[in-house]
Amino acid sequence: MRDLSKYQGVIPAFYACFDENGEISPKAVQDLTRYFINKGVKGVYVNGSSGECIYLTPEQRKIVLENVMAANDGSLTVIAHVACNSTQESQELAKHAESLGVDAIASIPPIYFKLPDHSIAKYWNDISDAAPNTDFVIYNIPQLAGVALTPSLYAEMRKNPRVIGVKNSSMPVQDIQMFVNDGGEDYIVFNGPDEQFISGRLMGAKGGIGGTYGVMPELFLKMNEALEARDWDLAKAIQYDVNNIIYKMCSAHGNMYAVIKAILKENEGLDLGSVAAPLAPLNEDDEKIVHEAAKMIRDAKAKYL
Repeated sequence: MRDLSKYQGVIPAFYACFDENGEISPKAVQDLTRYFINKGVKGVYVNGSSGECIYLTPEQRKIVLENVMAANDGSLTVIAHVACNSTQESQELAKHAESLGVDAIASIPPIYFKLPDHSIAKYWNDISDAAPNTDFVIYNIPQLAGVALTPSLYAEMRKNPRVIGVKNSSMPVQDIQMFVNDGGEDYIVFNGPDEQFISGRLMGAKGGIGGTYGVMPELFLKMNEALEARDWDLAKAIQYDVNNIIYKMCSAHGNMYAVIKAILKENEGLDLGSVAAPLAPLNEDDEKIVHEAAKMIRDAKAKYL
């Protein structure tokens, strides 16, 4: 049985970091990487949905990953999401990620055209073949990708020895049970939806990868600690407060990641810029929401830590 311990725990999705001109800021990427090291999280998931990957060029994504790896002192497990709609570009990013020494690469299925399972399997295996010495994580997010990871497709992908499991971002928590049962102890399942962190973990997910972890990592680490101590009441209480923070952040005119970056500037002194077009930046009315959500996070940390 292979050792998957380096993937178990709280793995924040890394945010895209921009300068005042809207270009990737190497300094901000390295600052955010060191922030995660100091917070004590298990690892980072780079260039995924929370990293605005769909709206970045392959070259921008390379700059992000290069600077994460430059700042990582070995403390963080690094999973690089490499999917593009083009197999060729995805393979280019996979090769680049392996050359930098990441722990794993990951990929959503190709989007727009609804492809049959055999085409999706070939796409994923072609990407994996471009990084033959690196673990591969399937990213299941059907509500955005338009196609779901089926049991038969997962069975086909497990023929690839580099496949280590699934980042499951579908909303039905029972999907985690399905992937845990099908894969067994040799595979890992990550909980994706942040609002059901404790539900996914109780259903068998050994780790979590999420887009809001980064703005309040202490709360997710405390939830994870409560789960391991079987303190269900504490875990539930933190989850409820976390969800209320998420709902507040989602109430803005601007995209949630613009809100998160503004909160990180207020609470942590991190300047990560805004978001990539066509995502909506913050407007003046959002300032109140940013301040309220930032205070909710500070209050929750004071309450539980």
